[in-house]
Amino acid sequence: MNPFFYIFDFILHINAHLGQIISNYGFATYSIMFVIIFIETGLVFTPFLPGDSLLFAAGAFAALGSLNIVFVIVLLVIAAILGDTCNYWIGHIFGEKLVANPKVPINKNHIAQTRNFFDKHGGKTIVLARFVPIVRTFAPFVAGIGKMSYKHFISYNILGGVLWVLLGSLAGYFFGNIPFVKQNFSSIILAVIFISIAPMLIPIGIRVGKKILKRLNS
Repeated sequence: MNPFFYIFDFILHINAHLGQIISNYGFATYSIMFVIIFIETGLVFTPFLPGDSLLFAAGAFAALGSLNIVFVIVLLVIAAILGDTCNYWIGHIFGEKLVANPKVPINKNHIAQTRNFFDKHGGKTIVLARFVPIVRTFAPFVAGIGKMSYKHFISYNILGGVLWVLLGSLAGYFFGNIPFVKQNFSSIILAVIFISIAPMLIPIGIRVGKKILKRLNS
């Protein structure tokens, strides 16, 4: 299977895949989830990994007794905070060289969108970005490039990491096993992703619309 389609299928059907991982690997599932959350937030090359859906699915399995919800929350909060910290220092030390190097697979549009997010929300971007796929991965990197002081960054990082993991996993814990949610899991995940990226899509849509209108009127 094409890696892109596998990842897309993994995100949409994370409940089935996570159930299989728990069945196959047992306690090691915690390590696998830790690595996924750490890499998604810690490496600017991997914004496609399933952060939100993984938190929700982990909470849902914890409600069934397959995972321990306290352990899930504590472990993934640590993963999220360490991931952003790693990404910040990569941006701080190597960011400009990585962005300028055409051989490095960093999407320049994602960098620009994240910079716009920073211009609008300032340091709060580190907290808000936790709830926006793609921006979540690029925000600490851009903060590092912009030489945001680490003292300010780490406070936003901790707050954002705690809120993101708590809300995502507890949403799954309390709502993930409702029959309607279980039967429409893929559609709900798509809706969550769309709602999350809407703040990025709306300004883009407005700019595109203005350009089209300008061409039509010229």
